[in-house]
Formats: sequence, C-alpha cells, structure tokens
Amino acid sequence: MTTIIVKKVKKAAHAHHGGAWKIAYADFVTAMMAFFLLMWLISMTTQEQKVGLAEYFAPGNISPANSGAGGMLYGTALDTSGNKPSTPVDVETGSAEQKDRSRPASQKRARDLDASRSDASVQANDSAIASLRQALQKMPDIAELSRNIVIEQTKEGVNVSLVDEDGRSMFREGSVDPFERTRRVLEALAPAMRRLPNRLSITGHTAAARPGSTRAGEPWNLTAGRALAVREILSGAGVPADNFDSVVGRADTMPVFPDNPYIAPNRRVTITLLNASPPVPTNAFR
Repeated sequence: MTTIIVKKVKKAAHAHHGGAWKIAYADFVTAMMAFFLLMWLISMTTQEQKVGLAEYFAPGNISPANSGAGGMLYGTALDTSGNKPSTPVDVETGSAEQKDRSRPASQKRARDLDASRSDASVQANDSAIASLRQALQKMPDIAELSRNIVIEQTKEGVNVSLVDEDGRSMFREGSVDPFERTRRVLEALAPAMRRLPNRLSITGHTAAARPGSTRAGEPWNLTAGRALAVREILSGAGVPADNFDSVVGRADTMPVFPDNPYIAPNRRVTITLLNASPPVPTNAFR
C-alpha cells in the first residue's frame, strides 16, 4: 500500500507598510501646485500691485503707503496716509488727544466757531431750499419746466439755475430777453428770496459755439445781459437792491459738461443765495 504524503506550504503575508507615503506624496503635490500658482501670480501682477500686497501684510506702524494697489479688484484704502496705529501719535506732543489739549484756547474756540458756522449754514440752506421749492409748487402750470429749474446746495450757498434743455430755452436765442415763462418763474421765487437773509449773486453762462457754426451774439455781453435781466426782474418783484452781491457774465468759460461744452444745458443763469455768516461773539477769541 502506497502512502501519499501531502505537504502544505504556508505563505507568509508581506508586512503592511501603511499609507503614510501617500499622505506625504499628496502634501508634496499640493505644495508644488501652490508654488507654481504663486509664481504664476507674481508673473501676472504689476509692480504697483506687488507693492500694494506688500503694504497690506506689512506691520501697521511702519507702512509708508496706503494699502491695496488700485484697479479692478485691487482696492485702495480711503486714507491716503497709509496703514497706521489706531491711535495716531504726534512725535512732538504725544497722542492726538494730548495734542488737542495742548492747543491754545483761542485756537479751540476758533475751531468750534467754524464748526458751528458750518452747521448753521447747512440748516439755513436746507430751510432756503424748502422755501424756494414751496414757492414753485404753488405754480402747477409751470410743471413742464421742472427740468429747467435746478435747485441745489453748494459750498457757496444755494444755487437756483435756469437751465436750457433741447427744445426748451429760458431766453430767446441770441437775446437777453427772457421768455414769459422764465419771467413768471422768477417772480414766483422773488418773495421767498426777499424773506431770506442771503445776499444774491447772479451769473450768466452760455454754451460754446460748435466749430464752423455762427454764434448768435457776443458771449460775454450775452451772458452779462441775461444776468442783468434776471436781476431786474427780481428787483421789480420786490427784492431790495441791497440784497444783490454781484451780477456777472462768464460766457462759455465754465460749462456744466466740460466734455461736451456745446450742448444746451451749458446755457444757464444761476442765482446763488450766498451763505450768511452768523455774527461773531465779541469774546470768541479771548
């Protein structure tokens, strides 16, 4: 009888190496991608943008320029003096608060007086604008002229402008004579201007002549004559002569639209209600 011997060979499994190399390789690939992306961004940015980025990450107390580089999506800081500590420090007098305390009392009073004057002027101008608009609202029949009458506040005071539009003028072409609708508007505004304490400055403007065209009237005489005509209408409607500060013609030297000085809205007469300076206290600078 034959004996059959069967040998079973046990195969030993390879040792488990783990997945750490995969993680290391992924970190390496990510770092290389970031490196090449950084190099590409550096090659695509301008020198101004590089400086802006450097300033953005610079310490706030040593940054010499404003953050950002300007341009689309590269905004700049509102303050042009650059990044700086939250509390500005003056080398000579210390903090801003200490510097304010060290100022002479007369300078502080002068500053406070200027601030009070500014606030008073704004409030007075708001009241003047409301009075003028209320006067116009009482004339519903001139609603079609709403685009020809512009009332706005400026640093000099309140401007009331009689502005020409395409197809509708406030004065006859080449003439100092206003249309009847212009006269009625001025007569409606006169009572409000008479009640207000502001002195009046009247300035005439015209549009520039297109190249090759013939101008109707000499521009300086035309604008000065129209300003005088407005003054005469207001004076005849009850505005005292002492209320007028100046009557001036500017020709075409001050267009509303410098990029297109030929268009109709550059032709206008502006009545400025000048800011009224409040009385100065006798002990303001003692």
